[in-house]
Amino acid sequence: MRVAMYYSNRDVRLQEMPKPKAGPGEILVKVLASGICGSDVLEWYRIKKAPLVLGHEISGEIAETGEGVQGLEPGQRIFVSHHIPCNTCHYCLRGHHTACETLHTTNYDPGGFAEFIRVPKLNVDRGVFPLPAGVSHDQGVFIEPLACVIRGQRIAGLQPGQSVLILGSGISGLLHLLAARALGAGRIIMSDVSMFRLEVARKYGADEALHAGEDIPARVREINDGRLAEAVIVCTGALSAFLQALQSVDRGGRILCFATPEPGINLPVPVNDFWRNEITILPSYGNSPLDATIAIDMLRSGRISVEKMITHRLGLAETGLGFRLMAEAGESLKIVIEPQR
Repeated sequence: MRVAMYYSNRDVRLQEMPKPKAGPGEILVKVLASGICGSDVLEWYRIKKAPLVLGHEISGEIAETGEGVQGLEPGQRIFVSHHIPCNTCHYCLRGHHTACETLHTTNYDPGGFAEFIRVPKLNVDRGVFPLPAGVSHDQGVFIEPLACVIRGQRIAGLQPGQSVLILGSGISGLLHLLAARALGAGRIIMSDVSMFRLEVARKYGADEALHAGEDIPARVREINDGRLAEAVIVCTGALSAFLQALQSVDRGGRILCFATPEPGINLPVPVNDFWRNEITILPSYGNSPLDATIAIDMLRSGRISVEKMITHRLGLAETGLGFRLMAEAGESLKIVIEPQR
């Protein structure tokens, strides 16, 4: 079968590898759509494991079921989670599913930028979700990133009526915008360095979209009736955005570090000020099966609409172009690879 093998952001090669087979308890999935995630183009994160087949935002249909698989049939339309928790360890039992060692060591074979993937038995048990009628395969590629957003906002305790500042207006920032709006958030302000993305943010309902080079804390006060933001969500790895977040959060507010800077970069937190004003900083990584279930339901119900975010649909041989477009962060949002063409 054909795969897009990642060597670097500028070197993604169409190669052949053996088509996997479904063993006992496993399934083989024909991949019909696979989204390029912002994390896929973080070279410091990915290149140390290269060459490999990336892709973890997939939807497709079951091509084959292994011995003992029940409740799943060939031809069934599904979304598959690549990382799944054990649901039994110390961390899972305390609600910290993304800290679970099993979640960090599970995946499907080889990756979503391939014509077929083999889904291991554990993933079949708790990481396969049928796509409801009315949810397209294109929408299916948003389930994983939307589930991550839902988990982040849940652990950050986002509440209806709260003012929200989202730093970074790529796909993650836009999904946070839509999820916060669906929740009933109050005033939502976004920022970015890209005028294209700022215009998209306005189109999708941001009350204000600010260039990241502005005095963000001052502008937030100006827009938000003299107050800073009750919730600040960082959706870019730029250190400048994290520094702006520290300066833009209101007393009693929370900063959600949805993105992360490169390793070795430390954040100078004004602990004394935060201590006096009860400000919370927390990170968010990944999602749990519950979050994926909620994401699917929000897409099914139309509470969140995502298909217009797709700016490029490319065949498997064009995956390298997709990576370059994603890394350049120009006039592109969600890039979907269609491995069957």
